[in-house]
Formats: sequence, C-alpha cells, structure tokens
Amino acid sequence: MWVELPGHWIVALNVIWIPLVQLAVSWGFARVAPGRFPPDGALFRERGWEGGGAFYKRFAAVRLWKGWLPDGAAWVGGFSKGRLRGRGRDYLEAFRVETCRGEAAHLAQVPAVLVALVWNPPPLAAGVIVAYAVASNLPCILVQRYTRHRLSRILGRPRPG
Repeated sequence: MWVELPGHWIVALNVIWIPLVQLAVSWGFARVAPGRFPPDGALFRERGWEGGGAFYKRFAAVRLWKGWLPDGAAWVGGFSKGRLRGRGRDYLEAFRVETCRGEAAHLAQVPAVLVALVWNPPPLAAGVIVAYAVASNLPCILVQRYTRHRLSRILGRPRPG
C-alpha cells in the first residue's frame, strides 16, 4: 500500500474503481479494429497441450459452468458471444476473432484492477484484490480460448503439431 487512507475511503475507492476500470477496459477494447486480434497470432494461437479445447473441457470442466458467466460485450457495445447466432463461415470467423478480443480485454483487466493495490493494505485486503483480479478474469479467458479452439476445428483450421 503506497497511500494510507481511512477504511471507509478504501472501501469506497474499491467499489468505484474496480467495476469502473473493468468496464472502461472492455469498452476500449470493443472499439479496437478486429484486425488487431489475429487468432493465429502469438498470444491467441492454439498450443499443442490445449488439444482443440479438450484441455479446458477435461481439466477445467468449462462446459459445466461457462453458461453462468455474463456476456459483458453487450454492456459495452461489443460482439455478443453468449451463444452462436449463426452458422455461416463469415460469422464463425468473426466470432473466432471476437474471442481474441475478449481474451485480450480480460488479460488487460488484471493489471488494471491491481492498481487498487496502491490503496489496499497488505496482506489481507491486497490478497483479496489479487484473488478478485484473477478469479473475475481467468474463467473468462479459459472460455474464450476453449471456444476459439472449437471454432477453429469447425472452420477446418490446422491444429498445432
């Protein structure tokens, strides 16, 4: 903690900062050109151990809980990924790119939330902030990767060797 504040100010800042920064990051990413999120780029491409999404299905049981996650894209004017709304190749390709955008936004939200460590005292409050930053974004990242790799398989994209 770099800034000493009374407890009520810490709570108020957390209640305001955390949801605001998460929405702001998502809003900003929703406005970036789709070409900036290449599914075959270094960050988003499938790794061999992911097995076309099988890793997430088997070890993270993604199919059991993914329906419980909110589709925040609608809140910020983005591409809805809650369910498939078409089966055409162009739509599936666009959906695949949007999973990259979603993953990137959630990756960026982690450090944005961690800014709250500036005013949260260690170890308990800071630990809660770190746990929240991971717990609120990691499931979304896992679902984006799982969905993208399944879409890649449907679209006939080659899998890594």
